[in-house]
Amino acid sequence: MAFWHNLFSSDMAIDLGTANTLVYVKGRGIVLSEPSVVAYHVKDGVKKVLAVGEDAKLMLGRTPGSIEAIRPMRDGVIADFDTAEEMIKYFIRKVAKRSTFSKPKIIVCVPHGATPVEKRAIRQSVLSAGARRAGLIAEPIAAAIGAGMPITDPTGNMVVDIGGGTTEVAVLSLGDIVYARSVRVGGDRMDEAIINYLRRQHNLLIGESTAERIKTSIGTARMPDDGRGASMHIRGRDLLNGVPKETEISQAQVAEALAEPVQQICEAVMTALEATPPDLAADIVDRGVMLTGGGALLGQLDLALREQTGLAVSVADESLNCVALGTGKALEYEKQLRHVIDYDS
Repeated sequence: MAFWHNLFSSDMAIDLGTANTLVYVKGRGIVLSEPSVVAYHVKDGVKKVLAVGEDAKLMLGRTPGSIEAIRPMRDGVIADFDTAEEMIKYFIRKVAKRSTFSKPKIIVCVPHGATPVEKRAIRQSVLSAGARRAGLIAEPIAAAIGAGMPITDPTGNMVVDIGGGTTEVAVLSLGDIVYARSVRVGGDRMDEAIINYLRRQHNLLIGESTAERIKTSIGTARMPDDGRGASMHIRGRDLLNGVPKETEISQAQVAEALAEPVQQICEAVMTALEATPPDLAADIVDRGVMLTGGGALLGQLDLALREQTGLAVSVADESLNCVALGTGKALEYEKQLRHVIDYDS
């Protein structure tokens, strides 16, 4: 009987991120990774879901009046309930594909700084989307498990998870959080910083998708050594005469634009180190700091942090998937990690 049960087991772990949502199915690994975006068609005040995920993301910033593309997650928590529920339903259905007879058990990760109200909202959305039980796990713990850190040992581990909406800095020991701080700066804030910089310095208005492209192709956290670095061509609207124009932007300019968000991340790490008990701080000097999340992929961010803190800073393998992998592992090894998953309320 156990075999049959496993064959149809569809328990899932979901990393409900501000930018991307990843779904991990027990025994199968990560089966879905799509942008957290939902597009609606609005007619006579009635909303109908038009697209979710990848297809909806292409519509962001390019929609006519009758269509709206929404990102239901803001700063790692649900900002728009109905939309979030539609999105979770869609992803669960896409993954489950009717191979299941039972409702799945689902574990979702939440930012450490989430309020009880925000946690209840996430739990409610997952239950309404068809889960049998909804468990919550703190994001820094999931990120650390996913990065392969030995969090159940009695030693201090520091993880810095930079997502789309928040950066979570946490010190973990004996499988739980000793100190954690969540700052609302992440990939989105970096995109905004690039948009604002170009508007101020070059009178050029660009959209979010262009800003994201600049960040992923030539984004860097430190000034390039030659004072210029690589460059790329971008298009936007000239604010002086209102016509579209193309211009070139160099890595040095991007570094200047990103200076503030990078500084905020560095400060969060410094604050966490100051609040860490001395014995754990000693362990962190030995082991260094682990960067996870999509923001960890920003060029030379590990170097910028190393210069600020003097600690060894490393970027996790598969840093984009760390939280989903960790949440998935919590699902696979639920007995050992029972204390970090919160099922009540």
